[in-house]
Amino acid sequence: MSDTPMMDELEKGPWPSFVKEIRRAGEKSATARDLISILELSYNDKKTHWKHGGVVGVRGYGAGVIGRYVDMPEQFPGVAHFHTVRVNQTSGFVYNTAGLGEIMDIWDKRGSGMTNMHGSTGDMVLLGTTSDELDPIFTDISQKGWDLGGSGSDLRTPSCCIGPARCEFAMIDTLAITREMTNYYQDELHRPAFPYKFKIKVSGCPNDCVASIARSDLSVIGTWKDAIRIDQAEVKKYADGGMNIVKEILMMCPTQCIDWDGSKMEIDNSNCVHCMHCINKMTKALRVGTDRGATMLLGAKAPIVEGAMLASVIVPFMKLEEPFENMKELIEALWEVWDEDGKNKERIGEFMERMGKGEFVESVNEQLKDADSEVSMSCHIDMINHPRENPYIFYDEYLEETAD
Repeated sequence: MSDTPMMDELEKGPWPSFVKEIRRAGEKSATARDLISILELSYNDKKTHWKHGGVVGVRGYGAGVIGRYVDMPEQFPGVAHFHTVRVNQTSGFVYNTAGLGEIMDIWDKRGSGMTNMHGSTGDMVLLGTTSDELDPIFTDISQKGWDLGGSGSDLRTPSCCIGPARCEFAMIDTLAITREMTNYYQDELHRPAFPYKFKIKVSGCPNDCVASIARSDLSVIGTWKDAIRIDQAEVKKYADGGMNIVKEILMMCPTQCIDWDGSKMEIDNSNCVHCMHCINKMTKALRVGTDRGATMLLGAKAPIVEGAMLASVIVPFMKLEEPFENMKELIEALWEVWDEDGKNKERIGEFMERMGKGEFVESVNEQLKDADSEVSMSCHIDMINHPRENPYIFYDEYLEETAD
């Protein structure tokens, strides 16, 4: 009988198995072999055998390495130390084979050979090395032009979709934005100094292919300000080709802002929420507008301490052009307010909820005003189901009207 029956079970079925991949690595790596054994033991004992044994890192950096140790080092020496190294990924996750080969060669030499491509933040995650190898790994990757990513209570490695490199829908240069923010905020990325982590994710259009609205403290989503462009001849071709425009387009529009009389399509752009459904379905007939920029949203997070949160719109439309000074001004104003009163391990979205969105917006706008910035935040709540309505947030204009 196998020594690892539960691991054997996880290799069965038609889907790719992480156990199979670890065992492949185990042909060369004692670390990978012991990893299988300790995982089998954890399943049997119904508890983890990993422990926090102290802070480890690279000299001069406070981030980029996550320390892991096993609580039975004598029995499993291959994973006595099992530190994770985060390597800052390229913008849009665009690599060439030579660059990837350099990293893999370094990792085979100094680590377990196992990777996670990519972590949820974005970094190339190199799984499993010892404390003595951390500085040599950093030296090796630095000489090849790579750097560590973020970890801990700092700016996490910014990430983005592939944007204008390959996508016709991209309305902002996601690659340039991500590269600039990564390079400009090196100190915030490598030396934790915030109440908790802060993630920036950039999507080129509202399709949001990096799920920034659900996974980032600051979500940057490309959008347009003017009307959707319509090619009526192409619309007619879709209809003649068998598309049920009423069922597939009109009835699927969240705000019912599209009309179709059988020969002509009209869109009430004042009620369009830029969900992209109609454009995705009729790519030859409908195109985004030409007045392009980004919507900035704040506060998304996964359910760790508190529950999951989606991001809220804080700047409905912002032009973004290199070197993106207006975006930097907004980020630094947000950090200033959060740093001042945020609690330990409190994400900025949780802080905004605790402080109250109205007061938070006022505080950030004061910071922007003091910095002579032209950027301003708003408590923007134009959501899809009932645009421009929300029973929990009241505008001054609304209160004045009811008073009259």
